Amino acid sequence: MPPERRKRMKLDRRTGAKPKRKPGTRPDWKARAGPGGPPQKAARSSQRKPPARPSAAAAAIAVAAAEEERRLRQRNRLTLEEDKPAVERCLEELVFGEVEDDEDELLRRLRGRRVQRHEDSGDSEVENEAKDNFPPQKKPVWVDEEDEDEEMVDMVNNRFRKDMMKNASESQLSKDNLKKRLKEEFQHAMGGVPAWAETNKRKSSSDDESEEDEDDLLQRTGNFISTSTSLPRGILKMKNCQHANAERPTAARISSVQFHPGAQIVMVAGLDNAVSLFQVDGKTNPKIQSIYLERFPIFKACFSANGEEVLATSTHSKVLYVYDMLAGKLIPVHQVRGLKEKIVRSFEVSPDGSFLLINGIAGYLHLLSMKTKELIGSMKINGRVAASTFSSDSKKVYTSSGDGEVYVWDVNSRKCLNRFVDEGSLYGLSIATSRNGQYVACGSNCGVVNIYNQDSCLQETNPKPIKAVMNLVTGVTSLTFNPTTEILAIASEKMKEAVRLVHLPSCTVFSNFPVIKKKNISHVHTMDFSPRSGYFALGNEKGKALMYRLHHYSDF
Repeated sequence: MPPERRKRMKLDRRTGAKPKRKPGTRPDWKARAGPGGPPQKAARSSQRKPPARPSAAAAAIAVAAAEEERRLRQRNRLTLEEDKPAVERCLEELVFGEVEDDEDELLRRLRGRRVQRHEDSGDSEVENEAKDNFPPQKKPVWVDEEDEDEEMVDMVNNRFRKDMMKNASESQLSKDNLKKRLKEEFQHAMGGVPAWAETNKRKSSSDDESEEDEDDLLQRTGNFISTSTSLPRGILKMKNCQHANAERPTAARISSVQFHPGAQIVMVAGLDNAVSLFQVDGKTNPKIQSIYLERFPIFKACFSANGEEVLATSTHSKVLYVYDMLAGKLIPVHQVRGLKEKIVRSFEVSPDGSFLLINGIAGYLHLLSMKTKELIGSMKINGRVAASTFSSDSKKVYTSSGDGEVYVWDVNSRKCLNRFVDEGSLYGLSIATSRNGQYVACGSNCGVVNIYNQDSCLQETNPKPIKAVMNLVTGVTSLTFNPTTEILAIASEKMKEAVRLVHLPSCTVFSNFPVIKKKNISHVHTMDFSPRSGYFALGNEKGKALMYRLHHYSDF
């Protein structure tokens, strides 16, 4: 190929122009059309000027073409804008922004939104689309000054807000102060600010950490979901169970009912000369064993503190029977050296299992060793001993006299620590102490039960009772606290259905006990609460050991 034709083809390929040809003729590679005149002959290669640099020429042509295309787009857009209504143009400005001249900027903005949407993996496509189309927040055009004034809220006429008033001057509170008060009430009920409500401890939105947050929330819901450990007052939830001695019925009066301190066993003893042990299940209560004591009507029977022995006394004998449950032996204690009592009836076992206290005649109290059954010492009060009991720590003895006085003794020294008159009592019949060392209950012959604080009984010569329970009209012969010191059972053996359960610490009586239509409670002579499982048993004069199960216990 000649050199001139080769150069001509290179120039045409770079500029993008094609040589014109006439139909039926071959292209004239030797002729070149001038800018405005007839075709001229091609100059020799030695006389031609070198052409312009190809890169600069191509860039200039591309810029010119892009500018022409932009002008055409702008003209077409303006033509379309004139035909659009004003509402549509306003909507486009809200969605796409104010992009008048540069459509490339609009394309870049849309591409940027797509990239951001893909990067945000935590939100769904619908949520991201809603975020993109949501209009920006605008300032209000007009502000009412009255809206900024503090509006006062009435606190008196609203029963929910009335409880939040601290004094009478807070009959009205502003909205801000009411908000602060509600926040204080919430934090007081929650015991502080819950972890889920703290804004300064926010975590990232990754899947692993979100699962950890859910686990943490489930572990910290305690106060506002779980039930309260304290027993509510008013109505006691319970159900009737089978009689404790249903497998060994008797017509004799039940003198003692007691639950075993460590096993699901209940002991029932009465004037039929027998001590029976039953397995407690609330349905059939199968009998385990019965111990028959010939010509020995039982006045009182009691477990030892460790539950390995059963002690029993009679109504007209000075013999004390001890039944060893592990060995299966019945051991009679005919005479205690130094104990000059013709009849041994009422006695108490210390909670720590070290001492045995026998109530004698003529105001004497005899302290014996539980292990050897030997006399340690004696104490004496004025008048007759009506009832006695140990404190929860076994270091003190509370004694109620027939003169209406209460004596407090020290076990180690056997000295009287305090002495006071039971308020309003002329004749004491019963006394009991709570297992948490907080209360002392004294029952009198007029049916009044005075509940004292143990500290006041030790320090004051004329203590005032916390509450005087007056729901019985005959002499209170039985008193007992439940293991959690939430219930005090009071009863009188001189009248039918004369038994009540008192809620502590409110000192109010449960209104739904006894249920007379369900069971014939008759004259109650003895009562006891189980250490576990929430059973409550009482024995009446008709030979029945009635039993209930309380629903407020956690293991029900």
